Amino acid sequence: MYGAPVDLSFKHISSLADAWTEEPTSGLRPLKRNSEMKYQSHSLRLNNNNITDLHDLQKTVSDFLAEPLQLAWLDLSFNQITHIEHVSFLCMPCLGVLCDIFILSEVDRLGVLPHLHTITLHGNVIEANKAYRNRVINALPRLKTMDFSAVTRQEQVMAKIWHHSNNHSRRKETLE
Repeated sequence: MYGAPVDLSFKHISSLADAWTEEPTSGLRPLKRNSEMKYQSHSLRLNNNNITDLHDLQKTVSDFLAEPLQLAWLDLSFNQITHIEHVSFLCMPCLGVLCDIFILSEVDRLGVLPHLHTITLHGNVIEANKAYRNRVINALPRLKTMDFSAVTRQEQVMAKIWHHSNNHSRRKETLE
């Protein structure tokens, strides 16, 4: 059974290393620990901080969770994260829900997550890009929910068409 989320939100964390000394906020459901004093949870909230990169994400997850490979929900919303190049999402095979990415090109890196079915990017600067929804849906074909809305079959088809026509236009410009 999943335990309550490990909540490190609103802790003024600037780097993930800062999180290691923080005590999670208690919610309505009590946090349970194992004999190694790690939390029996599959959810980690790091939202509403000042985190700028995800360099120590794997260590942070391992330090807090009893089963780090079972991380299923990660909330990074309302931080200052601009890139995800240092993160190996391959070590998070069960991650299904992810909140917050600031740069549209970074979304492509999330394609390695086989169980990612929900992503929330609402309110980010990338939302202003006209191709934003098509780009994300094409890059993450297993998405079921994006920005609190279901991803329809029609959207998946349109995203593929958009991607194909965009790549065709780029190739044509390169040849000319």
